[in-house]
Amino acid sequence: MPAQPPQRNHTMQPVVGVRLAIWAGFALVLLTATSPAVHGLGVNWGNQAAQVLNPAIIVQMLKDNHIDKVKLFDSDHWTVNFFAGTGIEVLPGIPNNQLQRFADDFDNAKDWVKENISTHMHDGGVKIKYIAVGNEPFLKAYNGSFLHSVFPALQNIQKALDEAGLGNKIKATIPQNADVYSSGTGGPSDGNFRKDIRDLMIKICRFLRDHRSPFIVNIYPFLSLYENKNFPVEFAFFDGGAKPVHDNGRTYSNMFDANLDTLIWSLKKAQCEDVSVIVGEIGWPTDGNKNANMKMAEKFYKGFLRKMAKKEGTPVHKEEVEFYLFSFTDENTKSVAPGGFERHWGIFGYDGKPKFPIDFTGGGTEKMPVGAKHVPYLPAQWCVLNPDKKDSQSVGKNIAYACAMSDCTALADGASCENLDAHSRASYAFNMYYQINNQDVEACNFEGLAKIVKSNASTGGCLFPVALESGGTRIGVGITIFAGIFFFLALL
Repeated sequence: MPAQPPQRNHTMQPVVGVRLAIWAGFALVLLTATSPAVHGLGVNWGNQAAQVLNPAIIVQMLKDNHIDKVKLFDSDHWTVNFFAGTGIEVLPGIPNNQLQRFADDFDNAKDWVKENISTHMHDGGVKIKYIAVGNEPFLKAYNGSFLHSVFPALQNIQKALDEAGLGNKIKATIPQNADVYSSGTGGPSDGNFRKDIRDLMIKICRFLRDHRSPFIVNIYPFLSLYENKNFPVEFAFFDGGAKPVHDNGRTYSNMFDANLDTLIWSLKKAQCEDVSVIVGEIGWPTDGNKNANMKMAEKFYKGFLRKMAKKEGTPVHKEEVEFYLFSFTDENTKSVAPGGFERHWGIFGYDGKPKFPIDFTGGGTEKMPVGAKHVPYLPAQWCVLNPDKKDSQSVGKNIAYACAMSDCTALADGASCENLDAHSRASYAFNMYYQINNQDVEACNFEGLAKIVKSNASTGGCLFPVALESGGTRIGVGITIFAGIFFFLALL
């Protein structure tokens, strides 16, 4: 304990001291309760989950954490309308698989703007500033599927906004993955758009410039670490422990600065240096890979938010950066083709519980964010392997099926449940399938190998979740089955 101050011989001193302490404490509470998040901060909220939290709960979480911007991946009217009158800025999106119909027919773009944007533009309505036309459409993994649709779709959506009288207030843009540009073997100053799409990217950038729309880019230091075993770990963070990179008289101590400045140089070479830049996604996953854990996520966010709070920009891009953290909550039906970590980007778990301390003000204090309130769960029960069953061959087959049809990414090497014994691994797989199917009795059979229990099967740092009361359908399960089968067979 700190040394105590000497006592003063004034009869009234203790009373005055108490009063001062009360007022000081009251002021501190008020200050803490109203501390705003870092200026320019937003979050992504996706719904590729077996059960999705009600938007009303998400709105309250955003308010409780003083976050006033949210980026969505669709424009579902029911969901967007929950943000009406809240003052929270919403960035709705158009999925890639819808781009072609807007590219082909301007009337489709007009109808979409009328039904999904104009309808929210009224007193007490939804605050909308940008629209995301597609999401990372030029990823190399898409093999050019959207090369001919995304730019015409962008043009038609912006034209439809203009005709609706909204063009001065709302701008259409395209969130891009950082793989649309590179610096080759050089530093950021060698940056340029990818050769195979360079001409198209220049057209897009100039369209954004002419319409005063921002360039949105998604930057992931974690993926650099994941994809390159020689990537220096500390270069992904902001603690100054990395060996600096020198380029054109500038020094870089972290991957984020180097990556963003590579984009800035690419824009300059496209004569688009006046286009503002927004970081559409940035974050760190917490499970599914040896480098995806809460300790590293906490370290990343602490450094990144502290940097953003300083408003210093990067060595080339000196302006304050607007950004959206990825992601607000976990999504347990996302494709695992890139890696098991894809389902664990959330700062909060599937049920809105905070995972680790994070200070949205950028102050660096170790405090837990405010979690979801009044979350409706299904009954506290779990599906586990019946210990009386000894047919190991049948067990293995059923684990593979359960994992391919649910989410067993926490069982991967280096993940939170990697140390489970054979019996517990089977129970984990069975329970995930059972919960993702809303605790349907038929989902806890597995050829008679499983049973439902009332005692919590969680062990150590491995959580056996309980499903939320029907918060939605199993979005995206079907399209991830085949990727999941190959991923989860590797876990057996």
